[in-house]
Amino acid sequence: MRAVLLTGPRSAQVADVAAPEPGPGQVVVDVSRVGVCGTDVELFTGEMSYLADGQAAYPLRPGHEWCGTVSAVGDGVDPAWVGRRTTGDTMLGCGHCRRCLAGRHHVCADRYEIGIRGGWHGALAEQLLVPGSALHALPESLDDTAGAMVEPGGNAVRALRAANVGPGDRLLVVGPGTIGLLTALFAQAAGAQAHLLGPDEQSLEFARSLGLTHAWTEATLPDEPWDAVVDASTGAGVPARAVDLVEPAGRVVYIGIAETPSPIDSRSLVFRDVTAVGILGASAGLADAIGAYAAGLVDPRPLVAATVPLAEAAAVLDGARPGGRGPKVHIDPRL
Repeated sequence: MRAVLLTGPRSAQVADVAAPEPGPGQVVVDVSRVGVCGTDVELFTGEMSYLADGQAAYPLRPGHEWCGTVSAVGDGVDPAWVGRRTTGDTMLGCGHCRRCLAGRHHVCADRYEIGIRGGWHGALAEQLLVPGSALHALPESLDDTAGAMVEPGGNAVRALRAANVGPGDRLLVVGPGTIGLLTALFAQAAGAQAHLLGPDEQSLEFARSLGLTHAWTEATLPDEPWDAVVDASTGAGVPARAVDLVEPAGRVVYIGIAETPSPIDSRSLVFRDVTAVGILGASAGLADAIGAYAAGLVDPRPLVAATVPLAEAAAVLDGARPGGRGPKVHIDPRL
């Protein structure tokens, strides 16, 4: 089969590789759509921290935002999965450690992260090997575009849960990328007043087209009491700024990752009684993201600027921006 292979920093090609065979408890998925994420770009450029500390190594095959159809199952997997459309968890825990047994497999010390950590091959390929236990069935009402947006949607769901806002609360989301936009859309659907902070007016035009009318730059940000702040940016100074912005006894959620250290003065947390929460991965939010999409509460499809063939994946990883204004580009490995 064909798959995108990264052999070093800024070195990517579509290679012919062996097609996967399902072992016990595993399935093979024929991939229909894959989203390109900032993590994939960092793996391509060589800037991803996992490459520096040995959690990832070249050669590697990226891609973790995906959907497709199960084409084969191994021993111990219900054969009824064959022919079903699905997406799945990126985080694959060992299944027997204390964290996994407590439902925290996404922080298992020995976990794989599909297309990212530990050498588990990713979804930028015609087929993907996945544990059956990681699958989430997709309703027929969700097309492939929405199906491949479940993983970022699950991250946004978890960020919103951690913010603990509801009807009437003011939430400030910093960063108008995919996760920031989805977090604001989920918040708005939950009845919260969702505000978005971006670096410039141009970055906010698309957000306003989605109905996120409370979109600001630093120069225009109103002096409002923010019940919670979600940092979905990559700015090293934003984490500390978020603590200053949030109301005393409010909550700050960190889901964006800066390229350089982003220090926070813990005294600011203590003296203002602020709760700070870090979010890693979509695992516990996947089912709710699927449910919200299926119910029409949030439509992620406008965030996808274009869908291109597998042969164009390397160009997208290198910064090519085909299509419209949305922040996400999808790859169709069947093309």
